[in-house]
Amino acid sequence: MIERLQTLEDRYEKLNELLSDPEIISDTNKLREYSKEQAGLQETVDAYREYKEVAEQLKDARAMLEDRLDAEMESMVKEEISELSTQKQDLEERLKVLMLPKDPNDDKNVIMEVRGAAGGDEAALFAGDLYRMYARYAEAQGWKTEVIEANANDVGGYKEIIFMVTGEMAYSKMKFENGAHRVQRVPETESGGRIHTSTATVVVMPEAEEVEVEVHDKDIRVDTFASSGPGGQSVNTTMSAVRLTHEPTGIVVSCQDEKSQIKNKEKAMKVLRARIYDKYQQEARAEYDENRKSAVGTGDRSERIRTYNFPQTRVTDHRIGLTLQKLDQVLQGNMNEIIDALLIEEQTKKLEQLGE
Repeated sequence: MIERLQTLEDRYEKLNELLSDPEIISDTNKLREYSKEQAGLQETVDAYREYKEVAEQLKDARAMLEDRLDAEMESMVKEEISELSTQKQDLEERLKVLMLPKDPNDDKNVIMEVRGAAGGDEAALFAGDLYRMYARYAEAQGWKTEVIEANANDVGGYKEIIFMVTGEMAYSKMKFENGAHRVQRVPETESGGRIHTSTATVVVMPEAEEVEVEVHDKDIRVDTFASSGPGGQSVNTTMSAVRLTHEPTGIVVSCQDEKSQIKNKEKAMKVLRARIYDKYQQEARAEYDENRKSAVGTGDRSERIRTYNFPQTRVTDHRIGLTLQKLDQVLQGNMNEIIDALLIEEQTKKLEQLGE
C-alpha cells in the first residue's frame, strides 16, 4: 500500500507542475482534466503525508528510549510513543478506506426520476414528498436542483418528476436512493382512517458527458408539441415542448418545463444522454453479479429499499436494517444519518472483498 501511496503523491506533484505550465493553462480541457484529477488525490495525499510525519516522529521517539533517560523523561517518551502508535494506526485505517476502488461516477452530477407507482393519487403525493425531501437535502449540502420535467396530478402530487442535482460528489451520496420506496399512512382522502400502503420509484443516474456517450443526431427523432398541464389541458399555444426518441435503444424523453423549445431540447438531451449511459452501465453490471450484489444501492430498482411509516414516525432502510424514529426530520431533508450508514456499509463490504 505504501508504494501505491508514494506513486499517488508523485503524481500529485507532477500535476502541480502541469497546472503551472502556460500551455496547460491555455488549454481549457486539459486544465479542467488535471485540476479534477488533482482534487481527487488531495485528501489521500494529505493523509499519506500526515502518516509519514507521524511514522517519522514515532521512529525518533523509539530511538530516544535507547538512550539513558531519567524516569520522568522515559515516562514522557513512552506516553508519546503510545499516542503516536494510536495515531499511526488510525491513519493506516483511514488510508485503507481512501485507497478503496472508487466508483468513477461518484463525483458527477445526477439526474433523478421520481414516479408514483402503486397507490394512485396517494402514490403521486408520496412522490412529491420524496422530491421535496431530496431538494431540501441537496440545499443542505450546498447543491443546486433544477426541475427538468414534471407531470403533476390534480391533488398536488407528481405522477413523475425529473430533476437534476448539481454539486460536488452528488452521485456518491444520491446513488443509494435507487429503488422502490414504500409509504404507510392514512391518506387525506380516506374518511375511515385506514392505513394505506403506496409506493414510489426513484432512479438515480450520473450525468453523462458527451465524450462518455456517443449520441448521433441521425439516431434521434425530434417531435414538438404544445405543452400541457395537469389533466392534459393545453397551457401553451406554441409548439415549445420537445420529445426525443433514441431509435437504437427506444429510449424516449419529453420536456416541456421551459417556454423555449431550444431550452427544452437541451434539458431533454441531458436526460437522454444520462439514460443511455445508465442503460449501458446496467447491462455491464448484469455481467458481474457478484459486484452487483456487493454494491449497496445499485441493485434491482424494483427492490423495496426503504419504508416510511407515518403512524409510528419511523423510517426503515431494509438494505442495512437501519430504523430511525425521525420520519419528520428525514422528510425535511435531514438524511445524513441514513446516507452515512449506507456509505459505511459500502466501504465495509469493499474492505471485506480486499481481505478475501
